[in-house]
Amino acid sequence: MFENSSEQLAYHKILILYILEKMEMDLTNSQITQVVLETEMLNYFSLQQNLSQLMESKFVKIYKKNEREYYALTQKGLETLECFFIRIPQTVIDKVDSYLENKGSELLNKTQITSDFVKQSENEYLVNLRVIENQSDLIDLNLNVSSEKQAEQICYNWENNASRMYADIIDMLSNANYTD
Repeated sequence: MFENSSEQLAYHKILILYILEKMEMDLTNSQITQVVLETEMLNYFSLQQNLSQLMESKFVKIYKKNEREYYALTQKGLETLECFFIRIPQTVIDKVDSYLENKGSELLNKTQITSDFVKQSENEYLVNLRVIENQSDLIDLNLNVSSEKQAEQICYNWENNASRMYADIIDMLSNANYTD
């Protein structure tokens, strides 16, 4: 379905600004797409068109961090949202809010736990493991390992167990009686 009115286009843009503001974190294109498609607010092509226009108008900016592109609400975008927020029907706000309340942490999980590695030399790989909360690093750990297989396994284990591993590291480092 194609958008056919400027009022409808404006509504969709305000809705995207609302999602970015409500999450209180910058989001990737795939995260924004997930919210919009799962709440059935607009189709993929309309979303991409609106995101592009929001960037051109400087309501949203895009930046790259850790090999991923993030969309961030600008001050101009926030001010526009504040002025036109009333145009979003309460039923839509409730639907988006409910979705974000139920799936928001799941949506951000990939952003909050990252792992990657880079080959340094023939037998040396640098592995970077991070846990990020509210755009601040809780832990940023770099390890040198001797094989690509080992680097891949560490990344896999971190992606699937980071919360527990982070808690274990904090526990070990803060334990005054740690001897093992």
